[in-house]
Amino acid sequence: MTFHIFWTIALFLVFLGIFAWAWSGRRKKDFAEAANLPLDDDNDPADPGDNDHTFKRG
Repeated sequence: MTFHIFWTIALFLVFLGIFAWAWSGRRKKDFAEAANLPLDDDNDPADPGDNDHTFKRG
């Protein structure tokens, strides 16, 4: 029984640590950059040099 209590408390503390890390003010800039990645125009699909993943029949 004490083994289960120990692991429950340990995993709860890990959860709280990850939660605090994710919501800390230091991470805000990184998350803002990651949120804008789909809106970046760096990967232009019309660029002919970026066709390595095109579908080929045959």
